[in-house]
Amino acid sequence: MLLWGSAMSEASSGARPVPLRTVDVARASGYSVQQVRDLERLGVIPPAVRSANGYRAYASVHVHALDAYRGLASAVGPVTAREVLSRLRAQTLTEAASAISELHVRLAREHEEALRAQQALRAIQDEVETPEVERDGDAMTITQLAGALNVRPSTLRFWEEEGLVVPERVTSLRARRYGLAAIRAARIVAALRNTGHGIPAVRELVDSLHRLEGREEAQRVLSERLDRIAARTVALLRAGADLAAVITSRESPGPLGER
Repeated sequence: MLLWGSAMSEASSGARPVPLRTVDVARASGYSVQQVRDLERLGVIPPAVRSANGYRAYASVHVHALDAYRGLASAVGPVTAREVLSRLRAQTLTEAASAISELHVRLAREHEEALRAQQALRAIQDEVETPEVERDGDAMTITQLAGALNVRPSTLRFWEEEGLVVPERVTSLRARRYGLAAIRAARIVAALRNTGHGIPAVRELVDSLHRLEGREEAQRVLSERLDRIAARTVALLRAGADLAAVITSRESPGPLGER
């Protein structure tokens, strides 16, 4: 860690950065030496400079990339994190910034979806106590509902086959028409599916929504989902400074290092 601090001091003072060995990068990032090598092989961090005898020389950008990977993996999963970091180095500053912004948008969309599902649950509870009169214009087509939920129409048809979301039908054309109850059910199903719940578990929760304990369990699941989204959002925010360093860095290590 002291060598890492020394390298940062030299970099900030304008001196040539001190090249970091594999063990230095491992200590600074909290990964093992083997993990550093594996993540380099996977493209998560830039390739280390190699001397004639094959020794690796790393720089501060490699530590930033590893720290960014840790935050991204917590926020969007390790597979997406690897894909994002491996692409960033080949992108322009505008493209890279846009890619990171899209991750924030994705989390915001998940948060909004979970909130809508909570609202739908509350509405179902109100409907049980005081049924709501459906008005003209409240219903949606399958295309409209799929767009609102950010799913494919085929997904809605699958949910229908599983008895999770039952639409009304226009008999002559067999076109699907979703009323308020079906729209609410679809929002809840979408949110539960996005939490990783399988179809049997979703069916059990949906079937129990007209029981008090069923509504409480569904609310608990959605509240936990909101908590997880919040934690992932914080992880993405913490990764921001390291991602910025990776995007803007042009630092190159010296010729010395460690295999």
